[in-house]
Amino acid sequence: MQESLEGAEYTLVARKPSFGLPTGCPICLPVYTYLKLANLPFHLAFNNTFPDSDQIPYIESGTYVAYNDENGGVIERLKEDGIVDLDADFCSLPEWISMKAMVSTWLADAVMYELWVGSDGSSARAVYYSDLPWLIGKALFMKQVYIVKQRFGITKENAERKEAEIYKRAKIAYGALSTTLGDQTFLFERPSSLDSYLLGHVLFILQALPESSVLRSALLEHGNLMRYAEKLKPDFLEAGSSSSVPQFHSEASSTSTRRPSNSSSKTKTQPKREKTEEEKTFRRRAKYFLVTQVVAVLVFLSVMGGYDFSEVEVDDDEGFGYD
Repeated sequence: MQESLEGAEYTLVARKPSFGLPTGCPICLPVYTYLKLANLPFHLAFNNTFPDSDQIPYIESGTYVAYNDENGGVIERLKEDGIVDLDADFCSLPEWISMKAMVSTWLADAVMYELWVGSDGSSARAVYYSDLPWLIGKALFMKQVYIVKQRFGITKENAERKEAEIYKRAKIAYGALSTTLGDQTFLFERPSSLDSYLLGHVLFILQALPESSVLRSALLEHGNLMRYAEKLKPDFLEAGSSSSVPQFHSEASSTSTRRPSNSSSKTKTQPKREKTEEEKTFRRRAKYFLVTQVVAVLVFLSVMGGYDFSEVEVDDDEGFGYD
């Protein structure tokens, strides 16, 4: 696989930039930082058509595609396929394994809880739904809140206990990572996927979550984790290294193509340009997406029937108003 893709051009398809980050998605950001840490040149593209797709992020190169929802995620696929592996020297170290498990489970769970349950939802909207019609975005948000509560087994009776457990595990993880890091540049001798997960996590917490965030407050107690992120950010996150000017993808597909730019400065004397087949296809897909999202919301509400949505606390002032 490595030989067949040698010299290939890679494109990372992620959710759009937000909060001053190249991608505001907490799942996409570690993949971005992994490619940066590995010095693998890539283009950055954004998919705004299917904001809640489990396939995002994904990497494509020709006919090769590595989706987030396959074989442990994009990073694991890149390692298994021999494209880039930063973990070869660490994957048998017990301490590295335990640190990686805490970041990918305890901290990932804490971010998910904060986004959908433990906050007003404004950060989640900015990442996933700000490009959708208001009603669809709000309905999909409510649906995701319900899914997250189901995943964590949260009910009215145990909500406080579950929240305490999630934050307790996150604080334990921060303490262990802070101790392991010390004053080093990386958690171990050189960068690994553990650094990509931690760097993406810290930057997302600091830049995407509000000051009232419990998770943010817990992170701020560990100054070396903040210095770690600030030190690596200029070299491995900010623009100007291996990734090119971002493009926009219309669908999560390995056959996605970039549409040519269409100038809005036409005069009335110019003949009307006939739409290309590609543009016609894009418009059909966009209409199909809106219809399917509406149908999905209606089916969801119909199936849930008597579910008491009063458990899902969504207020009018949570940032879902019209811009």
